[in-house]
This record gives sequence, C-alpha cells and structure tokens, in this order.
Amino acid sequence: MNSKILSLGFQHVMAMYAGAILVPLLVGRELHLNSEQLAYLVAIDLLTCGIATLLQAWKNKYFGIGLPVVLGASFVALSPMIAIGSQYGVSAIYGSIIVAGLFILVCARYLGKLVKFFPPVVTGTVVVIIGLSLIPSGIRNMAGGMGSPDFGSLNNLLLSMGVIAFILIINRFVKGYARSLSVLLGIIAGTAAAAIMGKVNFAKVSEASWFHIPQPFYFGAPSFEVGPILTMLIVGLVIIVESTGVFLALGKICDRPITQDDLTRGYRAEGLAIVLGGIFNAFPYNTFAQNVGLVQLSRNKSTNVVVAAGGILVFLGLVPKITAFATVIPASVLGGATVVLFGMVVSSGIKMLSSVDYNNQHNALIIACSISLGLGATVVPELFSQLPSALRIIVSDGVITGSLTAICMNLFFNLRTVLSPASVQQEKADAAQI
Repeated sequence: MNSKILSLGFQHVMAMYAGAILVPLLVGRELHLNSEQLAYLVAIDLLTCGIATLLQAWKNKYFGIGLPVVLGASFVALSPMIAIGSQYGVSAIYGSIIVAGLFILVCARYLGKLVKFFPPVVTGTVVVIIGLSLIPSGIRNMAGGMGSPDFGSLNNLLLSMGVIAFILIINRFVKGYARSLSVLLGIIAGTAAAAIMGKVNFAKVSEASWFHIPQPFYFGAPSFEVGPILTMLIVGLVIIVESTGVFLALGKICDRPITQDDLTRGYRAEGLAIVLGGIFNAFPYNTFAQNVGLVQLSRNKSTNVVVAAGGILVFLGLVPKITAFATVIPASVLGGATVVLFGMVVSSGIKMLSSVDYNNQHNALIIACSISLGLGATVVPELFSQLPSALRIIVSDGVITGSLTAICMNLFFNLRTVLSPASVQQEKADAAQI
C-alpha cells in the first residue's frame, strides 16, 4: 500500500475520530463505567469501526457495497443505549443490539422497500429530535458532568466555552480539510489547556496495556428483553434509512448507479457490523456522512483508501495505550465539543426539513407533534412511568417516541400516497435527500 493511499486513509480516520470516540465516552460516563471499562469501550469501538468499514469495502456476492464509505458508532443509538442500560443493565443493551443486527442481516433484501415510509418529513424530524435529545447531555458535561464536585465552576465554563470558541475560529478562518477536523482539534486544544490547569490525570494512560485481544461479551452474557429489543429494532431501521441516503449520495459522487442489489449487500454488511458490535460489547454502526464530504474534497473515489482507514482503526483498537488518551478528556472539554456537534445534528435535520412541502398542513402537524413528544419524553421521562416496563423503555426515550410519532402520523395522513405505485419513483428522490 503506497504512502498516498495510507495518508488519505489517515485523513478519513481523523475526520471521523471525534464522532467515533464521543459515543463510547458519553455512554460509558452516563452508565458510570470505571476507567478500565471506559478504555475498553473506546478501544473496541475503534476496532469494530475498522472491521465494519472493511466489510462494506469488500464487495462480494453476499455483502459489502464496495463504495468508499467509513462506518462509525451511530448517534441514533446513543440515548436509547443509555436508557436501556439505566433501566435493564448493560447486558440488555448488547442483547438488543445483536437481535437488531440479525434482523437487518436476515431482512436486508426487503429493507430497501421501507424507505418509502421514511420521507424527508420523517427523517428530518427524527434527526432534529436526535440532536435536541443529546444537547442536555452536552450541557451537563460543559458544567463538569453530573456528580462532579466542581459542577458549574468558572474553570469548567471557561474550558467548555474556550473549546466552542476554538471550533468557531477554525470554521471562520480555516478552509479545506482542516475545517472538517475542527471538533477534534477543539478537543485536543481543550485537553491541552486543561492539562496546564492541572485538570488532566495521565495515570490511566500509563496503566493501560500496549496490546489487548478483543474479548466477546466483556460485560457479561447478553440478556434479551422485549422492550429494549423493540427499541433497538427501531434504531436499526433509522440507521438503515440514514445509510441509504449516504449510499445514494456516494453513488452520484463516484458516478456509479446504485441498484437494489447494491443496497441489499450494503445493509447486510451493516447488519454484520451491528452483530459484531453486540458480541464484542461495542455499538450499532452506520455510514458516516462527514466522510462523504472528504471523498468529494479529495476527489479520490478508490475503496483502497477506506481499506487503509479500516486497517488504521483496527490497529488503534488493538492498542489500549493509544485509546486511553481519549478517556482523560475532561467532561467540560467534551461538553464544549459535543454541544457544537449535537447542534450540527439539529441543523442537519432542519436542512432535511427544508425540502418538505409546508403547503400540506399534515406535514407541519407531523413535525410539530413528533418534536414536541420527542423533546417532552427527553425532558420529562417520568411522563410514562406508570406504563408496563416493556412499553416504558420504548416511549421513555425521546428519540424513539418522536420517531414512532413521525412514522405513525405520516402513515395516518399519507398512507394512500405511500402505498401507491407512483410512490416508487418518489421513494428514490426522497432517499437522495436524506
């Protein structure tokens, strides 16, 4: 592999690295994992990201779309995983992930037909809800993280606001590839500033080993609960819709028409990646949209580049000493970065909603009710506290509540349109806008 391919692969890793490590860090801290468990979670996440990317790049008869896509831990699964872990324990998280992955793997041939049930009014609303539901977590981290003895201290606020300011300055004055790394650079700068202030403890890094072998079911045998499984199945469907949009966008960039068989192989690769995430106690995975922008920017459309990126991620995931650096990032630094990142998720959803026909009042009602209920369930989870536990886990998470509301309301108002033959052509146009 030549140095150019390797350097382009490293660029892809840098572009997705911040997003890749934020999910395990946020889940681990919300579930109160210790430093050793948190380091494992970050390492196995990077390793599985690499394997998932290689599975997609390896186009064969059964799986792999063969496009220059990079996979990472899905933000869609973030708040559902925290909700499941808080109520049922970590073992239920991974049982539900395994089932969701197997469902996608087995039903891949039929999932492409479900895109018609996710027009921009649904997908845009879901993405907005995802961003809004994650923002409170970012705000808590800005203040130092819940339970922190210096919660809301001036030092924490200065660090978090400094990270935000640094990210904004890069986006204002820097162009090209470096701008796509603004969040990662903000985290690095913030952690350096925190180290100068004496707020970073590198003991975890020195204690971490140089090499580890991935351990299946690190957190124990998975458990299979009805509520968490239904929740993760919905997460899996949303992930598939997101990935469909990325596949179609990359197909246009690479001048390669995407067929139904291509989508089926792509879905199977994602199903395999999600099953691996459940077995090795990692995460559900989907294609990262930010790497699509990098393909367009670099103009290199070769899958060899993402194969290199996958190899680098696998290497990083096998070296806990390197990944342990991510665990020393102070909560306030993480908070500043995630507030920007989650805000961008919201703006991405708003952009999707810009293509919605607002002359149809039904669309406005779908957006209004879905966001209201989704945000309401996030802010007041006790709303559904009297429901049976299997049902409560589904509706107590804002992302799932809002997603179900948007899907059901769209079917209620637009069932005839969705099921009509003419909707087949519209299906492709809608997916391209995702």
